[in-house]
Amino acid sequence: MRYAFPRWPQTRPLAYDVPMPIITVSDIHDPQLRMYSHQRDALLLSWPGYEHGLFIGESYNVIDRAMDSGLTPLSFLLEEKWLDKTMPLIEKAWERDPQIPAFVATHERYQAITSFEVTRGGLAAFARPALPGLESLLHDAHRIAILEDITNYSNVGAIFRSAAALGIDAVLVTPGCHDPYYRRAARVSMGTVFQVPWTRIGTTSSWAKEGIGQLHELGFEVAALALTPSAIPLDEPRLASCECLALVLGTEGEGLSHETIEACDHTVIIPMDHGVDSLNVAVASGIAFWELRYRRA
Repeated sequence: MRYAFPRWPQTRPLAYDVPMPIITVSDIHDPQLRMYSHQRDALLLSWPGYEHGLFIGESYNVIDRAMDSGLTPLSFLLEEKWLDKTMPLIEKAWERDPQIPAFVATHERYQAITSFEVTRGGLAAFARPALPGLESLLHDAHRIAILEDITNYSNVGAIFRSAAALGIDAVLVTPGCHDPYYRRAARVSMGTVFQVPWTRIGTTSSWAKEGIGQLHELGFEVAALALTPSAIPLDEPRLASCECLALVLGTEGEGLSHETIEACDHTVIIPMDHGVDSLNVAVASGIAFWELRYRRA
């Protein structure tokens, strides 16, 4: 059964007069589903009517942790098979706003709407929050990570998961780095992109001159993980003793830019055996976060 309800305005948030039921999708072209329909993450950033755009959360953990961070879904879309598992989240959302619609589709209609072959659970659309300023974000931070131009969604998500588990206080992403709220990055992170505070640093692709200067002003020493002849090992005692330390991680192919390495206070390597010179950046981040974690007195 399809229930009658007002159309979703394209330029402003939901505003229904009555609580919404579970809605069975009969029309894959319904404009209320447009945000789920073959939309790239980058297009959602400029969604009409939302100052900071939208993002789509996928899977129970992602949606749950997004809600725990204070965000409320605009709507849900899920296959029939995910309804029972997702109901606790839908009911949790309805406690905040009983007008939030939950759309349920057959596998064929769901796939036609989203173009996804496989999903790891239900989807939910959220309005993006404003990102915090650098100074307020780092006010009480001791260990932070900077992701320079990392464009692999899985690596971004995995780094956030390690950051959450291993005591990183905040993550900064450069202008060329993929957005942590992108669907796949958030899913791989298991929703920890909503637990570890983050924001962007720098305003141009050559972010280091501006950004590292800001970090110095805030009391941070900055260490680049890079393969250079002058690099010191990760277990160097002076690194662990830093009160405030920022670790800069780069892409696996090209690594960090020369300008970034030159601007940092330290260049650091992970000592390795058997002729291996580098690790996947997500793996390297976990090792570095653990070794250089902040030891509170």
